[in-house]
Amino acid sequence: MPLIKGTLRLEYNCRPNIATLQTMSAKIINGNAIAREVRAEWKIRATNLAERGTRPGLAVVIVGDNPASSIYVRNKAKACNEIGIYSEIHEFPENSVQDEVIRRIQELNGNPLIHGILVQLPLPRHFDSGKVIASIAVEKDVDGFHLYNVGALVTGNTIFPPCTPYGVMKMLEKSAIPIEGQHAVVVGRSNIVGKPMALMLLQKGATVTICTSKTRELADHTRRADILVVAAGKPRMITANMVKAGATVIDVGINRMPDGKITGDVDFESVKEKAGNITPVPGGVGPMTITMLLCNTIEAAERASRR
Repeated sequence: MPLIKGTLRLEYNCRPNIATLQTMSAKIINGNAIAREVRAEWKIRATNLAERGTRPGLAVVIVGDNPASSIYVRNKAKACNEIGIYSEIHEFPENSVQDEVIRRIQELNGNPLIHGILVQLPLPRHFDSGKVIASIAVEKDVDGFHLYNVGALVTGNTIFPPCTPYGVMKMLEKSAIPIEGQHAVVVGRSNIVGKPMALMLLQKGATVTICTSKTRELADHTRRADILVVAAGKPRMITANMVKAGATVIDVGINRMPDGKITGDVDFESVKEKAGNITPVPGGVGPMTITMLLCNTIEAAERASRR
């Protein structure tokens, strides 16, 4: 009898403090740190290629003078230089004719020094973005937007995954967050993030629910998520009461507020007190998007060197 009493006391004393658990902050998934790690790994591959006579090459096509796009393109060029990728920027004025841009892309398709071609979006209103993207050779579509690569996501055989969801998958991998058997909820249905994100999670064995900002009773779905990926384009739409305790929350949103500050689609300050893992904005998914573009370009160069 004394042994039983002692055991009962031990079990009682080892129970967690519920109040403490409720106030624990989530682990911050540092996109900058993971991006540096991934780039270092791929820089070795780029160096090995260069030593065998093939320097990876990326061409970026930009139309118009959108300030955000221009900054993004410059950042890509800088990142290419740091990792050992040769880069070119092909700039066209806002009033350019679509066929002129497509002709340039076709020239780049045939250039053996260029292994990846990226068209900076958005394009001017008078452009058919789908037609322009379709003019990129499949083996050089390092942004993963060509219909072939998008369609191949269904079978898990895409050559180049779209960079942002590819970056999310890499973050989950590097953070040792299990995917197989988990319930993943993706909020957002864009062709660039939402749809491919859902397919990539499904390919890794997750049970996937796709929602939009207009889904009725959205919180009922998000609260069931072990992994919640939000890419809806609505600032701070996901609040703490919409998140399962201990969930992994990936915020893909980038929204500029009236005061000039950048915020995501998740209310970071409240959600971080409930989630198990969370990405910040900025410094989360953003650095991974450019990183995976670099990886796809090096992969394209490796494929070209084997042909």
